[in-house]
Amino acid sequence: MTAPLTGYADRVSARSGDRIAFKVSSVGPGPYHAMLVRVIRGDPNPASGLPLKLEECSDLFDGRFASRQQHAWPGSYAIVEGARDVTLSGALAVEAVIWPTLPEDGPQTVISRRDAGTGAGFALVLTPDGMALETGSARVVVGKKLRSRAWYRVWASADPATGMLRVGQQPLQRAFAVDDEGEASSTAATTATGLSLDAPQPVLIGAESATDRPARRCFNGKIEAPAIAGVGAWDFTRRMATMEIEDTGPNRLHGRLVNLPTRAMKGSAWTGAERDWKTAPHHYAAIHFHDDDLHDCGWADDFSFVIPKGMKSGVYAVQLRCGPHRDFIPFFIRPQIGKPQAKVCYIASTFTYQVYGNFSRGLFDEAFRKRVAEWKAAANNPDDNKDYGLSTYNFHRDGSGVAYSSHLRPLLSWRPDYLTFNDPAGSGMRHLPADTHLTGWLDRMGIAYDVVTDHDLHEKGVDILSHYKVVMTGTHPEYHTANTLDALQAYTENGGRLMYLGGNGFYWRVALSDAVPGAIEVRRTEGGIRTWPAEPGEYYHAFDGAYGGLWRRSDRAPNLLCGIGFSSQGRFVGDSYRQSPAARDNHHAWVFEGVNDELFGGYGFSGGGAAGFELDRLDHRLGSPLNAVVLASSEGHDRKNFVVVHEERLGLDTTITGETLEQLIRADMTYIEKPKGGAVFSVGSITYCGSLPHNKYDNDVSRLTFNVANRFGELGLKWPF
Repeated sequence: MTAPLTGYADRVSARSGDRIAFKVSSVGPGPYHAMLVRVIRGDPNPASGLPLKLEECSDLFDGRFASRQQHAWPGSYAIVEGARDVTLSGALAVEAVIWPTLPEDGPQTVISRRDAGTGAGFALVLTPDGMALETGSARVVVGKKLRSRAWYRVWASADPATGMLRVGQQPLQRAFAVDDEGEASSTAATTATGLSLDAPQPVLIGAESATDRPARRCFNGKIEAPAIAGVGAWDFTRRMATMEIEDTGPNRLHGRLVNLPTRAMKGSAWTGAERDWKTAPHHYAAIHFHDDDLHDCGWADDFSFVIPKGMKSGVYAVQLRCGPHRDFIPFFIRPQIGKPQAKVCYIASTFTYQVYGNFSRGLFDEAFRKRVAEWKAAANNPDDNKDYGLSTYNFHRDGSGVAYSSHLRPLLSWRPDYLTFNDPAGSGMRHLPADTHLTGWLDRMGIAYDVVTDHDLHEKGVDILSHYKVVMTGTHPEYHTANTLDALQAYTENGGRLMYLGGNGFYWRVALSDAVPGAIEVRRTEGGIRTWPAEPGEYYHAFDGAYGGLWRRSDRAPNLLCGIGFSSQGRFVGDSYRQSPAARDNHHAWVFEGVNDELFGGYGFSGGGAAGFELDRLDHRLGSPLNAVVLASSEGHDRKNFVVVHEERLGLDTTITGETLEQLIRADMTYIEKPKGGAVFSVGSITYCGSLPHNKYDNDVSRLTFNVANRFGELGLKWPF
């Protein structure tokens, strides 16, 4: 199913002078309307008393455009365009080593060079009945099913003069009492010129050409060492960090990958002796293809505009409307480096937004649909719209984890009014929508702010932050690169002040690559709260060659930056914080000025409380500075709704620290003083910002956040209530 109206932009963020292009698919029937808006508040919950707040920017962009439907075509493969110009002389001989993951499925092409219209050429195909060779209308099949997740050498040959076709399969390791090895042959009818084996077409690996789409019959599983005698032999150990494949044969017919199949995957030679593909690339000679991979939809531009000089930094979107349908395409405007427009910088967690993008959770039932319709929230849900690719929180159809996510496709969950959960105590928002609880609060407090994204921080480093008095995160800055962590650490060590206003932050390591635009990679290694585990031996990123997984596994726990780290996860429910004695001493009482109750935060639009869902705590073992002060800790969580993270547990009821499981289920609100006047304030909860809008922003959580922002930013503001 495809969305009736949706689209994406060619970039996540832009600054003055940059051109940003938008690609839209609309079923019409009439034209659609596109208008630029600045996103202030995205929560559509009518119970908040605070309506969606979008500032119209029609003076900068406002237009009507003809509707046209643009399609997404999932399925990864390799294409060798240069093979069009090679003539196949004599007999055909083709081979590969494969590791099928859905051998019981319908035909899946391993390697082909075929004219989709006439059938001329050939295809070596995996079928439920074993390997098959197809050429023209002729077909021969082994008749023995392949095992799932087992390595096979497969081959085929054809003699154009005699019409003899052969196809075979051989497991590299035999299984007891399993008959899955064999060869079959038959004679095809020939014309006066012989079999039609040659076709002036590209070679496809993992798929074959189609007339109604770019490719069809995509393969699920790993392929290594594909070769066609006299044409090419492709070595997947080369150019590993790119979207290119290299032909080691004399024709040098190099190719490119389409839709991001997974590289740096162990191949048939892997023994377990080496775990790093850079050390033993011949052990990682395979590429894992999937029929639901998607990288760049490749849609045509519908419109674009150049960011005008002096445009206000912020969260923006193009609002699309066509008949009853509506959608937003968000993006961010950042300031010029060294030319801040405010003292405060909000870092949009775009790595996290992208990693979670299109997370199909299986929750979109009738009750949830009813709420979305009644609230007029984002109508397109990934549960209904699978054509736009998956999230790295999903499994591929073959049961393997999704390692890549791209923003060059519609990301339906990356919308300001998108509901993640049917939250009985609040709005059920996460990521960008939940972060508009913070931008709406900044707007109400009269605090001017710039926006910088994770993508900007990765590219530009600490220089993009160095002119700000205070930097704020949103609710869930979970995914980071070494560049972004280095920048934030350098900022705080050189006098910068950081407000970490979320939970489970700085947790997973991700990789980007200039050779693969728009994409991000994650390997879910070893421990950690995760939806799928990486296979043993596949823990190193293809993009940058670095060891993946938790930053903690690279001895860089979140505690080193912000004093606290992920400790427990629960259902999407929240509770209260209780002030510690340190909150009332002379050095820290300013944080709680105007906050009268020792117990606070038992309210909000994310799970009903400021401390919930995912919680961080102080731990000196993991690098929490010795001068870190816990100002408050959460309470009210129970083991029925919360669990301690895997990396803290040793056994059923034992922990690494020796504390009880109950003691580790808490959020610690923490304050740290840094060199040169720097400081870090951390709240340790994903649901914290959901409490800011309570009572139209007049509440204790709002007040203490204001106190910290006002002091860190040297803003000189007065509490507005």
